[in-house]
Amino acid sequence: MNSIELISMYENVAEITDRMLSAAREGDWDLLTKLETDCSLRVQNLKSHESPSEMPQDLRNKKIQIIRKILADDKEIRDITEPWMVQLSNLMKNSESNRKLSQAYGTSHAG
Repeated sequence: MNSIELISMYENVAEITDRMLSAAREGDWDLLTKLETDCSLRVQNLKSHESPSEMPQDLRNKKIQIIRKILADDKEIRDITEPWMVQLSNLMKNSESNRKLSQAYGTSHAG
């Protein structure tokens, strides 16, 4: 794979992370999950095609710029999703506690 094809693959991943960020901002968790899966597959493909061969300086700079954009998008996605994940985790814990109480004492326990 030549350097230009490799840069194209990085740009494709960056486009997906940009769409992931939009989905996270809109709270579209289904789309975010779908895009995450797609992004993961493309990153695996990228890793398998990237070789340690020398890349021209201008393309190396472009690659660095793209990677920084991907990482910035990833950070912002995590900043959006982590509070939601904590909230979901707390909700699941409360639901589990209620289920255990219900099993232990019965749902229609009359006093």
